[in-house]
Amino acid sequence: MAEEQVNFELVTPERLLVSRGVDMVVVPGEDGDFGVLPRHTPMISNIRPGVLGLYQDGELTESIFVAGGFAEVTAARCTVLAGQAMAVEDLDRGAAEQKLKDTREDLEDGRDDEARREAERQIAVCEEILRITAS
Repeated sequence: MAEEQVNFELVTPERLLVSRGVDMVVVPGEDGDFGVLPRHTPMISNIRPGVLGLYQDGELTESIFVAGGFAEVTAARCTVLAGQAMAVEDLDRGAAEQKLKDTREDLEDGRDDEARREAERQIAVCEEILRITAS
């Protein structure tokens, strides 16, 4: 008998990026990272910019950067809806540094609360990319 797995889906506005069974998913939740195993308690969580970890046979098999969104977990499934997602090895440190500089300028020029909130969100994404790519 095959071991139980979590059906994992990662969806961005553009497309379905991942849809497969995994042993465990580690999600960067807004209140901290959380692991999802088969028969997990149902929940919904906002996610912060960070790295999703996909595990198979006790080993990390894939690391995917997500720029925020939310996760829905059931006993059999974990679905992550992310605004942006890409493989960690595809992150571009130089582009993140430039975007951080530009976005900080935008924050200073923010004309309204919505523009400032969006700039703050982009700054958090860029800072997380820089943290990840520093190692």
